[in-house]
Amino acid sequence: MILRPLACLALLATPVAAQDAPRVEHLSRPGSRAPFSPAVRVGDTVYLSGQIGAAPDGTIPQGMAAQARAAMTNLGQAARLAGVGFDDMAKCTVMLADMSQWAAFNAVYVTYFTPGRLPARSAFGVNGLAMGAGVEIECIAVAPRR
Repeated sequence: MILRPLACLALLATPVAAQDAPRVEHLSRPGSRAPFSPAVRVGDTVYLSGQIGAAPDGTIPQGMAAQARAAMTNLGQAARLAGVGFDDMAKCTVMLADMSQWAAFNAVYVTYFTPGRLPARSAFGVNGLAMGAGVEIECIAVAPRR
């Protein structure tokens, strides 16, 4: 009888083979100097870093609609690095510098998703965002490797 518990303990103490553990892939745009990875894939889960509403030239457009479109475009580009899209997004977190802009943000946000396939979401009013942006969006996507 003593051998069974000891055998179980031996199995618990056996290290998991490296090939059994999900590999962490840090995905960045070529030449990016950002101090973060826009996307990190761990198995079938993709973590997308927060994206602000910055235009390609680094400027922040005026107005929430323009910033929301830029943030969603940037989020989509980060997602493509990992081979996922908006329909793969399971959870998003939205940070707004001015919660009175919530309706204007939502009007743009919903146009990026297939109707009926909106991710779970949290939203926060914040005291400030990078570069004076009005919105930042981060998401988690779930999709098997393609």
